[in-house]
Amino acid sequence: MDTIKVGVVTASDRASAGIYEDISGVAIMDTLREYLQNEIEFLYRCIPDEQNEIEGALIELAKSEECDLVVTTGGTGPALRDVTPEATEAVCEKMMPGFGELMRQVSLQYVPTAILSRQTAGICGKSLIVNLPGKPKSIRECLDAVFPAVPYCIDLIGGRYMVTNDDVIKAFRPKGK
Repeated sequence: MDTIKVGVVTASDRASAGIYEDISGVAIMDTLREYLQNEIEFLYRCIPDEQNEIEGALIELAKSEECDLVVTTGGTGPALRDVTPEATEAVCEKMMPGFGELMRQVSLQYVPTAILSRQTAGICGKSLIVNLPGKPKSIRECLDAVFPAVPYCIDLIGGRYMVTNDDVIKAFRPKGK
């Protein structure tokens, strides 16, 4: 079974300055450990809400480190400092708007302010980049919704083969794949 490389990027001025602990990045890693049977090598970055720093981290993780999946948390709202979707769009060759659409749809079942979220996803090299919200509960809700499509997407872009823990979440791959 392949070892999966996953980049985790927390975009937060306060967490990156040590003002508070980054629980969102930890929530992503904990969730992915539950989802996948593969061994996972996490490459973690906690950086300020600066578009050039986010872009740099995404490019490093996707292209230099060759992560199969790069997951971000934070910076997806309407505030002036929220620039994670712009950074993602700047580094991706292809955008995958269905991810953001589904995450907002799921989040709207819990809070009406989900319409303010600008989560998105895209392809950078052979990496799928997915922007998630900043709260651990929302991270899990959004990942539960979109993750069944993640392994097949990574198959299609030439990434390593992900094996899910079917007791937790089932990957969807078309028959014969």
